[in-house]
Amino acid sequence: MSEKPAERRLSFWLIVALCVAPVVASYVAYYLTPPAGHTNYGELLNAPPLPDAQLRLVDGAPFAMSALRGKWVLLTADSAQCGEACRRKLFTMRQLRLTQGKEMTRLERAWLITDEAVVAEKIASDFAGTWLVRAGGSELLKRLPAERPLDDYIYVIDPLGNIVLRYARDAEPGRMIKDLTRLLKTSRIG
Repeated sequence: MSEKPAERRLSFWLIVALCVAPVVASYVAYYLTPPAGHTNYGELLNAPPLPDAQLRLVDGAPFAMSALRGKWVLLTADSAQCGEACRRKLFTMRQLRLTQGKEMTRLERAWLITDEAVVAEKIASDFAGTWLVRAGGSELLKRLPAERPLDDYIYVIDPLGNIVLRYARDAEPGRMIKDLTRLLKTSRIG
């Protein structure tokens, strides 16, 4: 038995509908629920490069931020007293670097000390490998973008000296690791 013309037209339109439906659904989904514009956890910053401030290390040796150029830098600023929140930031920075495996040589850690107090020997030894930089009153501290006190943040600086990401001091380390892994994987510098 042959199909009637009306049945053939219905079959044709059903086939067309099945072919067009996924395309229409994708446009509706895209425009009604647009995808997120970013995949990073940290706050992206569009800050000018940091000045090459002439500072000194806690042992009195001269230090310039340009010494860290060519490397990615995890940076925090805090007083030499380094309370519990400061220790957590330093610990997080150390662990973030260690989680990068063979890429960890591309990362440096720096603690900008905001006063002239003495850093406890235990803190200095617990976080060996971190640059302990005296920066109290320097232009460098004034140029760090902050909406809250400086000691509330961990910054990521690219190998060219630009601040690219900022994390709250209590940020989730697992999500920070993903950001850093992605940065190091896609970056051709540093």
